[in-house]
Amino acid sequence: MKWKLRTAALAAASVMLLGALGGCGSSESDGRQIIRIGHNQSTNHPTHIALVAFEEFIESKLGDKYDVEVFPSELLGSQNEMVQLTQTGAINFCVASNSLLETFSDNYTLFNLPYLFASSEAYHAAMDDESITGPIFTSTKQAGFEAVTWLDAGTRNFYTVNTPINTPADLKGLKIRVQQSPTNIQMMNLLGGSATPMGFGDVYTALQSKIIDGAENNELALTDNGHGDVCKYYSYDMHQMIPDILIGNVAFLDGLSDEERAIFEEGFQLVNQVQREEWTTAVEAAKDRAANEQGVQFLYPDTKPFQEACAPMHEEMLQKYPDLQPIYDAIQAYNAQYPSTES
Repeated sequence: MKWKLRTAALAAASVMLLGALGGCGSSESDGRQIIRIGHNQSTNHPTHIALVAFEEFIESKLGDKYDVEVFPSELLGSQNEMVQLTQTGAINFCVASNSLLETFSDNYTLFNLPYLFASSEAYHAAMDDESITGPIFTSTKQAGFEAVTWLDAGTRNFYTVNTPINTPADLKGLKIRVQQSPTNIQMMNLLGGSATPMGFGDVYTALQSKIIDGAENNELALTDNGHGDVCKYYSYDMHQMIPDILIGNVAFLDGLSDEERAIFEEGFQLVNQVQREEWTTAVEAAKDRAANEQGVQFLYPDTKPFQEACAPMHEEMLQKYPDLQPIYDAIQAYNAQYPSTES
């Protein structure tokens, strides 16, 4: 398994953000260690709700030693910057999209493949299987961080300002924001659109000013981030089911006693459980609000032409990273067990 580290950019960004934070890894006056967790979502997002549950759990068990602080809405920087800060130990944990982690470890490329999972049931079963996630989650330990649990980010679909997307041909000539990952850029190119990578925090302004014509994400981006105020078409092409990943600094995790680590592991499981429960409710609420308050029209195109356009990426990825073949095969077994219900 391979990993790669962007050392020069890491050092520069880490020093700048660490200074801005006033020195992470510090302690309270009562001697408790501050644990900082960063993410890029709002305070009513399932991810934040789950992390607050984690904060309360850890402090109920280890409150005499640790003070957990959760920072939403990119308060500690962009996802890329937060990952770099977690690598160095400037902060302890952050939530990052799997797509971004691809730029730190080739192993995460697998979960970014379009149409990797046949259904939500196959996706959840595969992500809950440690034989599938384990080799990928630990592949960045030498780079200073490791994944401690995964979070449901639903299905990624295209949404646009003016152009309804019913076939890949409808994407031609459109500038579509994608996550900052080579796989996502290649996917967009195969589908005929113009890939425009940028940080999530910049998307609303880019849509509003028509720098881009659309983006791709789950339904919560329409409501939590206001994208549905600008984009009026949301098309269920269902091109990806990409998890968000909670990552932790390796030195911090390895420094925990066996008893503390067991408590933290229980806390990580709680994050996963609470986030997934909140996710189902949040998606339904987002769809209702987007349709009835923002005027978003939901479209349900035939996904087969989109799948066919992206199919070459599977073979190409396995040729480039043959070590991932057994994990890919295990996912296909879950796909056979939980096939798509789409007619």
